[in-house]
Amino acid sequence: MSSKTSHKIKKRDNANDVFITPLPLAKKAIDMVEYKETDIWFDPFKNNGSYYNQFPNENKVYTEILENKDFFDFNEKVDIICSNPPYSLMDKVIKKSIELQPHTINYLIGIGNLTARRIEMFEKAGYGMTKMHMCKVYKWYGMSVMVQFEKSKDNVITYDRTVWREAEEEK
Repeated sequence: MSSKTSHKIKKRDNANDVFITPLPLAKKAIDMVEYKETDIWFDPFKNNGSYYNQFPNENKVYTEILENKDFFDFNEKVDIICSNPPYSLMDKVIKKSIELQPHTINYLIGIGNLTARRIEMFEKAGYGMTKMHMCKVYKWYGMSVMVQFEKSKDNVITYDRTVWREAEEEK
């Protein structure tokens, strides 16, 4: 990343973690989820309702810090989490999402936030990454990816956390 690009990101009009998901993209994420009519949908970062307002049934709840409903204080039973979380809190968001034990977690995140360590966090909690969709949103930095993790399912990708280095020359 060039220093010009980095400077533009720091000086942008939106707060660092407030990016409104385009409605058709939120709908694409929702459509990735297999659900039952009785499932409770949860949007932890509602903002303007890009996800929440398009959930396919009325069994839905949300939190929104701008309405003094903090995700990290939420402890109700939910079946599906689907949203665009604040990237700066990604580890904390993953931990809280797993604590709620839904059968499906679907998040839109920056591709750089999809790390082997984070995939492993889900995997250790019994979730496998079952779906992934790459996309680009105008004025968002870099590529984004919708990732879906499902309880008791296998990962559709393989990964390792090895830090590979060039082979040392034989002496």
